[in-house]
Amino acid sequence: MANYPRSGSHTGFPVRSAARWLLSGLTGLLLLCGCHTQDASDASAAPAHRTSITALIWAPDWPEQMLQIAAEFSKRNPDVHVDVQFMIGNSVEENIKPRVAAGTLPDLVSVNPNAYSAELADQGVLADVSRTSAWSNMLAPLKRDWTSRGGKGFGISGGVATTMIYYNRDMFAKAGIDKLPTNFDEFLRVCAQLKRAGFTPIMLNGAFPNMLGNGPFASGFANGVVAHEPDWKSKLAVGTLDLDTPEVADIFARIALLPERGYVQAAFMTTGYDDGMRLFKDGKAAMAFQGSWSAGLLLHGNRFAVGVFIPPWNARGEPVVPVLGSETGFAVCETPNKAAAMRFLEFIAGQGFPILQRKRHNISPFRSNAGMAVSDPEIVGYTNAVSRYSITASPYYSTLPSNTLESLHGLMQDVLLKKMTAREAAKRLDKSIKNEAKMHYK
Repeated sequence: MANYPRSGSHTGFPVRSAARWLLSGLTGLLLLCGCHTQDASDASAAPAHRTSITALIWAPDWPEQMLQIAAEFSKRNPDVHVDVQFMIGNSVEENIKPRVAAGTLPDLVSVNPNAYSAELADQGVLADVSRTSAWSNMLAPLKRDWTSRGGKGFGISGGVATTMIYYNRDMFAKAGIDKLPTNFDEFLRVCAQLKRAGFTPIMLNGAFPNMLGNGPFASGFANGVVAHEPDWKSKLAVGTLDLDTPEVADIFARIALLPERGYVQAAFMTTGYDDGMRLFKDGKAAMAFQGSWSAGLLLHGNRFAVGVFIPPWNARGEPVVPVLGSETGFAVCETPNKAAAMRFLEFIAGQGFPILQRKRHNISPFRSNAGMAVSDPEIVGYTNAVSRYSITASPYYSTLPSNTLESLHGLMQDVLLKKMTAREAAKRLDKSIKNEAKMHYK
């Protein structure tokens, strides 16, 4: 900016001086105008129009990280504001369905890699993300989980999902347990040994059936159904897989057996997701049936060492079948803000992913940032080990039809509350599966 000269104390000065003064003043005025022009240019650099997108996210144990990702994205993309909303309840699907019916889906949404989400893609509700960098960078085996029958890539995985049993090494040592169980009979003996030593053997999330499904149900289905029926997935889809069997009833019976023998915490039917995690971290339960997504929380900040092992839900003499697949991920909806939502999806899977991983320590579903993302050696080793098994099962949320998922939650809780027998639960599960198949395969 130019400095204006002070006015002289006299009024009569030479014309040349006046001309110089006038020229200086005009120059200053021009410079001043130039400054205002530059300011206007700076102002025009800010986005003339700011798009606001809505993201509806399933994040029961990492809401702060999602907010951080959204804030960082908007900081780097000032033309887009992200309004983050969080799902509530017991499943992703129960949050999505009312919005699909009302036509009020957000721009970006958490989805599971299952038939329901795939159908939404083929119906034009979810956008095809197969041309994004995020899709290209996703591990090849996971892409099958996220491809619809019509060939659309309908989402990006939030991680490699596998379920395991976390255990308190100190409690196991004090109870004299020097060998991890390798089948269900041995697991029950370990529980009995822990109970005799004065410990609560295992935490059960009775008030959060999502984890009953991810935990004992999924492992029960893996070892009771998947292990004996190679074509289980296609048969389940068309309704020819028989689930009204003693083997399926035994899945429910084993869930009920744990509290019947006093192997779970008091008031287990009122234990939610966070409550259950706290019980384990506070040393009030020796084991927690959880997923790889909880590694960051369960493996760190404890007064004791923690280990993991494959849930031994197999019968004696039979090989165990672990659960391995894609975690709940992210999809873009067909809305007017699809382009901005696609940019946010790319950010979540790219620059934003380490923010997520610093909390969760899960296995990255992507190739290039796997080295950048924080993962615990214990979980990496576990996942590598189960991936080498000849037979693995999918997580329960990508196995069952969406309506059956909601039905299953109630069935498990009713069996635990002794409102229903395990055999009746199997019969109702079978009926739900067959009804869903009739609706979609007429």
